[in-house]
Amino acid sequence: MRSIPIVDAHQHFWDLGANRYPWLTDSPVNFRYGDYSAICRDYGPDDYRRDAAAWNLVGSVHIEAESDPADPVAETRWLHGLADAGGLPKAIVAQAWLDREDAADILRAQAGFPLVRGIRHKPCAAATPDTAIRDAKGSMDDPGWRRGFALLAQHKLSFDLQTPYWHMPAAADLAGDFPDTQIIINHTGMPADRSEQGLADWRVAMETVAAQPNVALKISGLGQPGQPWTTRANGPIVRDAISIFGTDRCMFASNFPVDSLVAGYNTIFGGFMEIVSDFPDEAVRALFRDNAVRYYRIDL
Repeated sequence: MRSIPIVDAHQHFWDLGANRYPWLTDSPVNFRYGDYSAICRDYGPDDYRRDAAAWNLVGSVHIEAESDPADPVAETRWLHGLADAGGLPKAIVAQAWLDREDAADILRAQAGFPLVRGIRHKPCAAATPDTAIRDAKGSMDDPGWRRGFALLAQHKLSFDLQTPYWHMPAAADLAGDFPDTQIIINHTGMPADRSEQGLADWRVAMETVAAQPNVALKISGLGQPGQPWTTRANGPIVRDAISIFGTDRCMFASNFPVDSLVAGYNTIFGGFMEIVSDFPDEAVRALFRDNAVRYYRIDL
């Protein structure tokens, strides 16, 4: 099965000398996987191809890696140089701060690059479900943030949304209010709470946002600090996610090198392959390749 063509729908490159990444070089952040010092080093296409060597990797989607927000376009320019030299990435989701005064200018500049397909800007989020409120400044309800979001359709850009599952009702409202903009949820909606109640709440939240037809899902980011990545732990979540969104709206992704903190590339993609081993061939191809090609408009 490892011969099946794969388009990795979510990965990162960084060169700490070419661009500034404050979270990798300056003050540490409160990271969901705990200590991330192991990835505070250069990670380029050669490193990535070595990690994915056992798989028939035919393309990847690079998601902005929180480079210096003072110059969001610099990373995009650098990535095009990598793509010209070595063929990866095949598509880019670039950075733009939607609630900044320069959002229109940045979006215009990012949309001018041939590989840019979408934008990611993490909206303001609460750390826990019980502290989540609506209408917070910088959130998906914020009129200023939404003014920036409204500009995406003009440039035919999609939006990658990374936010905890307890903000999915706001995401559903956003999708309903902007039906012409494709939203792609990152990291399976971040089901970090693996308690019975936590997963029940995650399922309800994902069902709420999945009701909007312009929302898709990337299945990735399922690591747990200090615990191995196993199909026993993650299989039910993956299958629930696919059941909720359907095989035509889900994509598998590595989130490398970030998820190298919790598992190897072979463990993650081998786990995905095992979890869907009983699926029809067409559905498997969709999850591993075809949906990413379609949503990110990739020319292979």
